Amino acid sequence: MRRVILAICATAVGLVLLLSFKTHTQTAAPGTSPAAALGSPSPGPSGTAASTGTASTAGGTAGQTAPAGTGAAKTVTGAAWPTIYGPVQVRVTVKAGKLSAVTAVEYPTETPRDYQINSFAIPQLNAEALAAGSAKIDTVSGATYTSGGYVGSLQNALDKAGL
Repeated sequence: MRRVILAICATAVGLVLLLSFKTHTQTAAPGTSPAAALGSPSPGPSGTAASTGTASTAGGTAGQTAPAGTGAAKTVTGAAWPTIYGPVQVRVTVKAGKLSAVTAVEYPTETPRDYQINSFAIPQLNAEALAAGSAKIDTVSGATYTSGGYVGSLQNALDKAGL
C-alpha cells in the first residue's frame, strides 16, 4: 500500500514539474522587432506591417502594368490573406514577365511561438516561390496556416501582376 501511494505522489510531482517547464525562445536583438529580424518592415501600431513605400514602374506607380517589352520591374502587393493566427501578405516583383523577388510583408508575430514558426517558414516560402515562379509551392511542415495564407496572397499578387 505504501508503494502505491509513493508512486502516485511521485507521478503527480513529475507531472507538475513537466507542465510548468518553460522553453527558451530566441528573441530579436535589442531595439529591433521580430519582423525586422526576418528582413521585413516592422509592425505598425495596430500589429500589421507598416508600408515602407513601393517601387515604381516606368511611366506609372506600383501595381500598374508596364508597357510591353520594356522589361521594367513591377512591384505588386497581394491581398492580406486571413489565417487563424493573423493575416499573411506577400509582395512580388515581376521583371520581363518573370518573378524576380518575393517578400512576405505581413505575417503573424504576436507571440513567441508565431515568431519561432515564421522565422523558419517565411524565408523558406520566399525561396520556394522564387524558385517555382508561381504559387504552386509546398507547405512548410509546422507552418500549415502560414503557408496557406502565403500561397493565397501570393496567388492574388501574381494575378494582379498578370502572371
